[in-house]
Amino acid sequence: MPRDHSEIAATYVEELRSRGREIDAARQVPQDIAERLADEGFYRICTPIELGGIGAEPRVLAEVCEILATGNASVAWCVFIGATSQYMFPAASPQLLEELLETPNAITSGVFAYSGTAARTPSNSETWTVNGNWEWGSGCRNASWISGGVILCDENNSPVLDKNQRPTEARAFFKPEEIVISDDWHTSGLRGSGSNSYTTSNLEIPNYRIATVEALRNSPLANSPIYRFPRFGYLALPIGSIALGMAKDAIEEALGIAKSKTPMGSTRSLASRPSFHRDVALADSSLRSARALFYEDIETAWEEAQGTAGSLETRRLLRTSTVHAVTTAINIIDRMYTTVGGSSVYEESALQRHFRDVHVASQHMMVAEPVMELAGRVLSGVDDQAPGL
Repeated sequence: MPRDHSEIAATYVEELRSRGREIDAARQVPQDIAERLADEGFYRICTPIELGGIGAEPRVLAEVCEILATGNASVAWCVFIGATSQYMFPAASPQLLEELLETPNAITSGVFAYSGTAARTPSNSETWTVNGNWEWGSGCRNASWISGGVILCDENNSPVLDKNQRPTEARAFFKPEEIVISDDWHTSGLRGSGSNSYTTSNLEIPNYRIATVEALRNSPLANSPIYRFPRFGYLALPIGSIALGMAKDAIEEALGIAKSKTPMGSTRSLASRPSFHRDVALADSSLRSARALFYEDIETAWEEAQGTAGSLETRRLLRTSTVHAVTTAINIIDRMYTTVGGSSVYEESALQRHFRDVHVASQHMMVAEPVMELAGRVLSGVDDQAPGL
């Protein structure tokens, strides 16, 4: 019987809660936790079975990240990035795949943004010279393979055009010692995600460590459901589930505090106040409705992916319900943070961590305001393509 990764994730929650201050202070996931998560298969949870992965559907990744986030959002975030970083594995050359899979439970990390270039090395046709700076490199300090989006260029640094006459998009795979990781992840939230930026300067890597988007489209696995599932929807959905997990735990934390707290100047516990009853009831209903919509749209997209590529309408719904999940989680966490009063400001309170973490998570480009603007263009009939969805 396949292992239930949701149940496995649940076994980590208490430890992640108890080690929250340690994780924040280190500004990265402790290596022992990262390695155990790798051994459990979390970083390859949606990677095709043919490539050494578990082959789970996107819903499972979302559920796992949601559960882990109730304990610590930074850890959940690194699982999200590590798992989605393996999306390009089908485009990898046989030699690169052999190296990537040499350690089946390798910790992976990467940035999809095309923040670098890979130019043909003038003196050596067998290598590419890579220059770039990739920000939000979550989990890079834990990983044994780190990748970054690049645009392919010729020897003169002019973009190599694909069959559609657009710059060729690709992904370069690095070993940790080949990049320079900057100590620049000093943030209000998601401190433990280790989302440092990393750079390369005139780094020569062999041809086989460049994987193009075109190679992914031409892969034998390109017609499998995971690659017919909306790409950007898949890459964004764990952000929604992580936010929902934090919101769920924020409600639980507020309920726990309310039972033992009597506000200053009052003779009644917080749990006996009608205003608190209203706040938690509204929070619970908001969470349940946002979560139901979120998972319903994931399920619809997955069912569609069994036969065809994601339709524009499915892509729109998947992205908007993800953004809605994040927005709803922010409102819930902010309300719970406020309603329990001064108890929420102390470091031992999960509420202050969720408050910080969810606001940083909401700044990620995959759930930022332009996503809803693009969705609105589709809904209004102004854009009938919207490749960014």
